[in-house]
Formats: sequence, C-alpha cells, structure tokens
Amino acid sequence: MTDDTKMVYRIAWLFIGLLCAQCVGSREQLPRAEVKDREGVPTLFVNGTPYPPYAYMSYLGESQFYEEMEEAGLHLYNIPAYLGDRGINSVSGIKPFRSPIWVGHDELDYTSIIADFEELIAADPQALAIIRIHLDAPEWWESSHPEHASLQPDGSTFRTSLYSALWRDDASKVLVQLVQWLEQSPYAKHLVGIHVAGGFTEEWMYHFKDEFYDESSVRLERFREWLRTRYMDNVARLRQSWNRDDVTFDSAQLGDISGKTKARQWRHPDTAGQVFDTFVFHGENMADHIAHFCRIVKEASNGRLLTGAFYGYHYFVGDLRRGHGALAKLLRCPDLDYLSSPNDYHRVIGEDWAPFAAIKSVQLHGKLWLAENDTRTSITTLLRDRAPHVQPEGNAYTDGVWLGPDSMEESEALLWKNLGRMLAYGYGGWWFDMWGGWFSDPKLIDILAAGQRFFERYPDEAFPAMAPRVAVVVDEKLGAMDASFGALTGGLLHNRYALGKTGVPYDLYLREDLDAVKDGGYQVVWYLGLLSLTEEERSFLDEAASRDIWMIWTDGYESTVYQSDDGVDHMDAKIQWSASELGDLFGKAGVHRYLEGGKDVLYAGRGWICLHSVAGGDKLINLPFSATIIDPIADAVITDGDSFKVAMDANSTRLFKLVQKDLK
Repeated sequence: MTDDTKMVYRIAWLFIGLLCAQCVGSREQLPRAEVKDREGVPTLFVNGTPYPPYAYMSYLGESQFYEEMEEAGLHLYNIPAYLGDRGINSVSGIKPFRSPIWVGHDELDYTSIIADFEELIAADPQALAIIRIHLDAPEWWESSHPEHASLQPDGSTFRTSLYSALWRDDASKVLVQLVQWLEQSPYAKHLVGIHVAGGFTEEWMYHFKDEFYDESSVRLERFREWLRTRYMDNVARLRQSWNRDDVTFDSAQLGDISGKTKARQWRHPDTAGQVFDTFVFHGENMADHIAHFCRIVKEASNGRLLTGAFYGYHYFVGDLRRGHGALAKLLRCPDLDYLSSPNDYHRVIGEDWAPFAAIKSVQLHGKLWLAENDTRTSITTLLRDRAPHVQPEGNAYTDGVWLGPDSMEESEALLWKNLGRMLAYGYGGWWFDMWGGWFSDPKLIDILAAGQRFFERYPDEAFPAMAPRVAVVVDEKLGAMDASFGALTGGLLHNRYALGKTGVPYDLYLREDLDAVKDGGYQVVWYLGLLSLTEEERSFLDEAASRDIWMIWTDGYESTVYQSDDGVDHMDAKIQWSASELGDLFGKAGVHRYLEGGKDVLYAGRGWICLHSVAGGDKLINLPFSATIIDPIADAVITDGDSFKVAMDANSTRLFKLVQKDLK
C-alpha cells in the first residue's frame, strides 16, 4: 500500500465517526456469533443458526482470491492485523504483513483494517470476518520499556518479555479501543470474532533464538507470585515439592529451562520439583494471557464476538519451552469459544495429519476446534515470489514443508483428507492460503466448495453407532520431565502416525478428563506417555477387567498390556508401536476395525468415512451396522449393506456418507 493510499484511508477513518450514530441505532442487527452444542459437538452459530465452520485466510488477502471463495459459497474469512511492527516469526527475519495499529502511546492507526475490510466486502458483500490480532508490542514500546524485555545472559534484550504485566495492561487498553471502534464502525455488520494472537508465529509461543532465555526481573517477580498462589502461601508445601529445606517464596529461583544442557533421560521426581514448577508456570502464563484477552473482547463487544486462539500443542510440540503446557487450565475459561492449531507438519502423503491437541477434551469442555489447513499444493506460491518486500534474504519459507506435492491429483487428495477429518470428528477450520493462489484451481476450489455443500446437504449428526471405542490418554506436561527437551517426548508422541492407520478411529483426551474416559464406553484405553499414575488412574486400570476394557500403559520405558481376562503382558523397551500391531491388539479386544492392513489412513465418525491411500488398490470397508453408502460428491447411492468395496487410485482420498439402516 502506498503512502498516498494510507493517507486516503486515514482521512476516511475520520469520517467513520460520523456514521457511528447510525451503527449504534442498528446494533440489534449486528451478527452475533457463538458456540453451542449441536449433536454432541460444539458448533458455530451465527444469529442463532448453525453456520458452516469453514473459513478462508491469506496473509496477503487479495480480491481475486476472495472472489473465488465467494463463488464457492464460502463467506467466512480471517483477516490479519497487528498492534506492532515486527514480523510474525522472531528468527526468520520475515517482515510485517500489515502496517501497525499501535503507532504511539496514545495514537492508533486503523488503516490496515479499513483497507482489508474494504477489499473483502467489495469482493463478497456477504462476508463475515474474524480478525486475527497479533498483540505483541511495537519496537517503540520495547525501546521505551527495556526493563520489560526478555533479558539475555549477555545483558542484551530480545523482544518484549511475555511475563510483563505492563505489556499486558497496555495491550489490553489498545485492544479495548480497537474492539470498541470496530463495534461502532460500518464494518461491525461484517465482524463476528476476534482471534487473539501473540508470541512466536502468532501462536502464543515464547520468542527465543537457539535456546530460551529470559532473566528479567518481571519474570522472576511473576514466578514468585505464582508460587504463592500454587502453594497457598504454605512454604512447607513448597519445600516438600522441591525437596529443599532452604527455599522460601522470597528466595525461590526459576529452574533452568533454557535447554543449554540436555540429557536423553527422564528427570527424577525427587529432584525435578523446581524445574517442573517452572514449566507449569511457563505454560500457565501463556494460558492466562489468552483467557485475559478473550475476556477483554467479550466485555468490549457485550458478548457479541467470537473469541479464539492458537494453543494446546502437546500432541506435536514436545518441547515445553514453547509455552504450550496448560491446555487443561485454559479449557476452563468461560470467555474462550474456540482453539486452533495447524495440522501435523509431517506433511507427506499417506499419513494422518492430526491436530496438535486432544480435541476430544477440547470438545468435552464446550470449545470449538478449528484446524488451520495450511496445506501446500502443486500450485503453492512462495513468499519471495508473491511479496518480495516481506521476504528476507536467505532461504526462509522456501524449502522443506513449504513445498507442495508435484501433482494436482496429490493436491486434491490432501485437501479431501483435510475435509474428511473435519467431517468425521465434528470440527471445522480455515483454508489458509498463506501467500495467495495455493487453491486457485477449479479442482481445488471445488473441494473447498464441497465443505459448504455438505454442510447444507448432510446435516451433522452424532451417529452413536460410529463412536470410537478406543481412547488415548496423554499428559500435556510430559515434556516437563524430559531432560532432552522434547526428544524423548517426541518418541512417545510418534505413535500418533500408527494410530492414524489402524483402521480404527480413536478419541484423544488429556489425563485431567479421565472421568469422561471411564464413562465413554471404550473397549481399549491407552495411557500414552504417563510416566506414573495417579491413584485414580491406577484404580481405573485395576478395575478395567471387570468392565471388559483392555488397558495399555506406555510410560517412558516400556509398555504393559492389561487384558480383560486378567492377563498382563510386559513389553520391555516397547515405546513405539506399528499400525498393524495396534490394529491387531484392538481387534483382539473386540474393537470393530473398519479396515485391515495398517497401511491406509481411515477416519470414521458422525456418519462419514474418509479413506486416504498411497498404494491404492481394492479396499474392503467393514461397518458395525447395515447402512446405505452414498457418494457425497455425486450425491448418489453406491450400495447397501454392512460392507462395501472401494477401488482406490494411488495417492488418493475417497469420502463416503452413511445412512444407518439397522444395528447388528
């Protein structure tokens, strides 16, 4: 955007105030977005009606791509906005995608938001937008408050400390003004939510270079306050937890979680209290920020706007220095409506790209899950080609995961797989066209449009007969005990790839939600990566036999299988399982397998089957009931019965809609 264009928008902004009275008079006509239960899962509602939970976003946001979405029937969008003037990634050198809003102590500039709304509305008059607002402070603020920056070992500073109460207070004031301005602007009728973002790549991860350092006084002060709350001002409890007789709340120091010293071993509980508490504090600090800013949005919009954030990356990011270790706490936040993550970044064809979090726990607590489908395609563009003024010199964002598949056929298979997973497990997401043009082909746009068509044609349903019979229970704080800072944790979490190819759907829970697991009707429960068991977890394991439940417990050293006939099978050093091993075990436990073989990715649930295959060939899908099997793309019946055959091309994905006829 040129300086002249910016000036035009600044002038236009001055006249927006003249329209405020009209906006206030018609507040009752503004859209209201909320998340409510529908058929057993949290669902997006707009003005009291279920709304397709699929959105479009691009960092560059151009009219031609908005017009493509409008023609595809998609009208929900994400718009990026930034309080500060830095790029989203603190190590790549990437420059900002938009001009900053917070340009001075008492000066805000809404130029970028005005420009985005004007372009979006011109392309799609029915557009509804969620603004992703990055709340990191601008450089001038950091320079004005060096004592609130992350202090490095050499005495230098690196970005604002995300422990700073001053930053949070000042950013909150700006956010309030922004939301209030939006609510009184002509764009209010197109605004349905605010996605609060901050930290590294907008995902509430701490900024750090090779290792994590923040030796600032604000971090230490906040830690000591947190300890007093955690231990209810009882120093004896603190000393017992840390196994130290000399520590007090006034003398307590943070554990070293920098990562400069690593060891491939699990920490010993007797000596890990200080480090464990440091990691818990590290994560809860981020969760508290999200809850705080969501409350700000709700209050400033009188509850009208949706709120959401990226958080809970425990199923992919094993290094807790990133700050994602307090999802269980955040799920108790009444002001949060949805959570998000990208899909698994092992972006090869033929694997399950699971979300980063236990979405069954997320749904259990009434939060909508929205996947960020930043799926590369054969026509994926590179940032340096689309926006060289943003791309730094070097190879950032140009290789590895940034490159898409070679063929359009594989690209189609990946997008169908994204959509199939969302349908089978009852969540939504946005198609993230990062630099623009990634989906600009009729074949790909038709897949995006299919999500909209399916929402209208096939109303969502709980479909109890397809409910998963396998539950996996994980510990989001596992990394706190990992002295390798993620290597050991990653080895355990690697089992997610095998789980995706067993031919059996599964639910993923945080260990804090064990009560739901007990009452979930599961035939197999896997304690995955629980280094030790609580009394409640041990009790459930012991009683499983009486309920015909098979239990697997994989700690940091071995796996133990507890069979329903009281058999116990210890497997020394068995940490990672293959898909065929897990599938066979599930079958022995009586779990229905939709597909044998352990090579193809299968999603099954809520009346949907999605099959993704690398090798292709003839596949036999077995159902636990009799059904009419429909090709949803053609909206045509394929066959009736409790099984059906599928001829698959290599590197392809197929979707099927089921209408249940009768139970066996």
